[in-house]
Amino acid sequence: MSTAPNRRAVAVILLVPLVVTLALWTFAWPAARIAPRDLPVGVAGPASAAQQLEQRFEQRDGAFDVHRFDDEAAARTAIEDRTVYGAVVVTPQGPHLLTASAASPVVSQLLREAVTASVPEDTPVRVTDVVAAPPGDPRGSVLGASMLPLALAGMAGGAVVTLMGLRGARAALTLVASAALVGVAVTAVTHSWLGAITGDWWTEAGALALTVLAIGSAVAGLAALFGPRGIGLGALLMVLLGNSFSGVSSAPHLLPEPVGAIGQWLPPGAGGSLLRSVAFFDGSAAGGAALTLSLWTLFGLAAVLFARRAPTPAEPVEPAREPALTG
Repeated sequence: MSTAPNRRAVAVILLVPLVVTLALWTFAWPAARIAPRDLPVGVAGPASAAQQLEQRFEQRDGAFDVHRFDDEAAARTAIEDRTVYGAVVVTPQGPHLLTASAASPVVSQLLREAVTASVPEDTPVRVTDVVAAPPGDPRGSVLGASMLPLALAGMAGGAVVTLMGLRGARAALTLVASAALVGVAVTAVTHSWLGAITGDWWTEAGALALTVLAIGSAVAGLAALFGPRGIGLGALLMVLLGNSFSGVSSAPHLLPEPVGAIGQWLPPGAGGSLLRSVAFFDGSAAGGAALTLSLWTLFGLAAVLFARRAPTPAEPVEPAREPALTG
């Protein structure tokens, strides 16, 4: 009886539970540990009253990163620049909470609860949504759900290019063209049809295309360096870790450490942050995310263009030629 099939069967029996456990950990654990961690918030108003409010925030050790502003106008500017998620302005009539549900509906609700709990029970809290989520997606559900399809689109592009045996400039152009078309198609759905994003149409399409290109070129580049095993490594980085650590459905500052930071170093998280910036904040704070996506893209395309890789199943290995015998 051959032992090879038995070994393969045992490997499958052990591998499937391992993969399921890993997937459950990457998706469920961050979601079960949602809480503010150095969440940037602002406080504005008279020095004495603002200092008291700042101390209340700081009593929750490590939860908030408090920024002081001179007045409400400065706090609003900081929110619009994505320096803080929200701010509390101390006024004679009571606290005035400024939020930005477009940055994260989850954070906006969390700040409402935190500020309400920090003032006397009968004190009214006025709330102004400085950068509101669009009516087509008030809870941010569409934006949160869009990252997995984008990751899968990039994965598919990188895997297909590899398995079809495309190399060099042809492979790079295929990745770029497919990512561009995905960006246009997704923008047509999310912007024109659903109204879930509301920025400049072509800028949004470019951000989505860059996200897909970063994922697809990284997968193809890993496959160019490590063969078909690189596709599995790409799936681990881009889908299991990248998507679940992205913080798109909540916020990176609500995820356990260092998950939030790791997610922003991977294309899905960087792509989500870039899309929020161009869709709702006129591109504010988009530089870091755009740089991350560009570096992944450059790495992947450079590997596709210049790395020497093993033939794929679509590329049969030519038998070595025997040297000709001479007289």
